[in-house]
Amino acid sequence: MRYELTDLKLFLEIALARSLSAGAAAVHITASSASYRLKNLEQAMGAPLFLRTPRGMDLTPAGEAVLVYVREIFDKVERMQVDVSRFVSGLKGHVRLAANSSSLNGYATASIGRFLMLNPDVEVDIEERQSETIPAAILAREIDFGIFAGATELTGLQVHRYARDRLMIAVPDGHSLGSHPEIKLGAALEFDFVCMSRSSSNFMFLRDMAQRTGKPLRARLHAHSFESVLALVAAGLGIALVPTCVLGSAPAGITLLPLAETWAQRELNLAVRMDSPLPHFAQALVQYLLEDPRVAITREED
Repeated sequence: MRYELTDLKLFLEIALARSLSAGAAAVHITASSASYRLKNLEQAMGAPLFLRTPRGMDLTPAGEAVLVYVREIFDKVERMQVDVSRFVSGLKGHVRLAANSSSLNGYATASIGRFLMLNPDVEVDIEERQSETIPAAILAREIDFGIFAGATELTGLQVHRYARDRLMIAVPDGHSLGSHPEIKLGAALEFDFVCMSRSSSNFMFLRDMAQRTGKPLRARLHAHSFESVLALVAAGLGIALVPTCVLGSAPAGITLLPLAETWAQRELNLAVRMDSPLPHFAQALVQYLLEDPRVAITREED
């Protein structure tokens, strides 16, 4: 190759800043040296990468194509440096994942805990996100893999069925809704809700679904765990939207009502990128999550 990693870094900085001088400053070289390196890079590529305009440096179609690969190169270089530093400090692997609140609280957290007990040299960063944001985060390499509710139309992902789940309305025993075999969300929205924290994907999902019905969500108070939410419901402080997967430790004094909406029956999916194999320790975690018997059995249930 007739170019170096520094040339690609310079290209990336110019593309981000749309300025030759700003790109040169970012890699600590003079503007004249940057111009010379960029000219050599374009000759090596066999195509112009930028259009020089009064507004700055605009990428050509060839430049747009190169930018995709250059981003991936530097993402892998950064991951390499992070992983090597973790080897030096005694860690053998680092995995980044995101999941919605139901997946985390009902299934994944317990599975990950058992995996880490068996693999003490692996470190995991877990982030809760709304389901609809997770596929894009995987493709953008913000995370290594993710677990989310529902399908995705994005391409470039390998999607595995992870678990099945159902959303229910929890009400205190004796509540006026308790006599119904099932209810619609619109009927539940007539009452005060006990909600998860405002940053929780469960709360944001409930808020969004309430907006679709055209009724306000009456959030009386927020709690930081489903266990706390259910305890507050049992105390008569409101009703709540909860997934069935967190109900193993549901306190007494609660009646559970199935939601009649089709969206309440949910498929939870685990997805990874197709274009870049995960490190062996991350692949092992994915396999462990998929094969956890408590999770796998839900995929067999009607």
